[in-house]
Amino acid sequence: MNMHRRSFLAMSASVLAVATTAALWPLRALAEWVRPQAAFEAKALDAVYASLGGTPEDSDQITFMSPEIAENGAVVPVSVTSKIAGTDQIAILVEMNPNPLAALFMIPEGTEPGVSTRVKVAQTCRLQALVHADGKWYRTSRETKVTLGGCGG
Repeated sequence: MNMHRRSFLAMSASVLAVATTAALWPLRALAEWVRPQAAFEAKALDAVYASLGGTPEDSDQITFMSPEIAENGAVVPVSVTSKIAGTDQIAILVEMNPNPLAALFMIPEGTEPGVSTRVKVAQTCRLQALVHADGKWYRTSRETKVTLGGCGG
């Protein structure tokens, strides 16, 4: 078969695309299995709690840092560290957002249970840090004021 270079390159690219898609499919299936879709789509805190498996109890073993005043609600830095033994998940909720569950992190065994990220905060409200350990959810919260143009909230 006398194949031209362009035809060969086009066919090679097609084969590579199909192979890549086939190789990534198990990762997508795993992500859909692990991700609590109902919790991310919930519109109220009670619905998030129910989707995650129960109402959390307050704990002083969780360190939750967020600014008291955020000048830009689109990028509010938060960090959560857990001192609760057996921590396997950390979630961040923003009460007044249309979908309160902003982030959910899986913490592998043997890893220090702490995360830092940025979340979008629609308006002044309480942010919650949830920690899952030994089959139970624990929480702590902190109020963050969102200002518009630095004028106070």
